Amino acid sequence: MNIMEITIGKSYGCKFKAKNIPLDEFGRPGGLLSLTDLPIAKYGDYEGFGFLTQRDVDQQLVVVEDEASGKEFVCDFDNIWDVAEVDDE
Repeated sequence: MNIMEITIGKSYGCKFKAKNIPLDEFGRPGGLLSLTDLPIAKYGDYEGFGFLTQRDVDQQLVVVEDEASGKEFVCDFDNIWDVAEVDDE
């Protein structure tokens, strides 16, 4: 599904890539994004599955809440894929 085709009021999930963020030694979001006290090991890209919480059509950005960490990431439209409607639970 194209991000421009989503319906306001429905819930959607997608795969995403957050670019150039701090990562711990296991490749998880680190620093202030970390769930643990592990130090930042490097900066790089993080891929995951999350839920769309906001969409800005003018700037072509979305806010995605990562299912694994619960953290929110701002991604441009080019860095999300497999957008699909999900059940509200």
